[in-house]
Amino acid sequence: MGAFGGGIASSGSVCGILIGGVAVVSSLHSRGSLDEKENPAMWALSQKLIRIFKKMTDSYDSMNCCDIAQVNWSNRDEVKAYYHDPDSRRAICTRLVGDFCYALGQLLEKDKKRQQRK
Repeated sequence: MGAFGGGIASSGSVCGILIGGVAVVSSLHSRGSLDEKENPAMWALSQKLIRIFKKMTDSYDSMNCCDIAQVNWSNRDEVKAYYHDPDSRRAICTRLVGDFCYALGQLLEKDKKRQQRK
């Protein structure tokens, strides 16, 4: 999933944190073959993740990597500064990864408990 970094292969598009979270949900709930129906939980959990991420990124007015990290991933100097300058926005992205992973874990735990009650 490394290619999700930089907003899908360094394109600056939708943040890889969100895409990675949806990929985790999909890997847990997607059908095993085309003959099966998709599990509705996959869609519901993915939509919840999108709402969670949107709320986390409201202050950036975007869910796109280029707006959150404020990096032009095609510019080597900007990328270098992002990774090596202690004042870069990398700390924001790192914190966002942690917060989102925690939220994803909570969501999956709630879903697991819901499934066990069935």
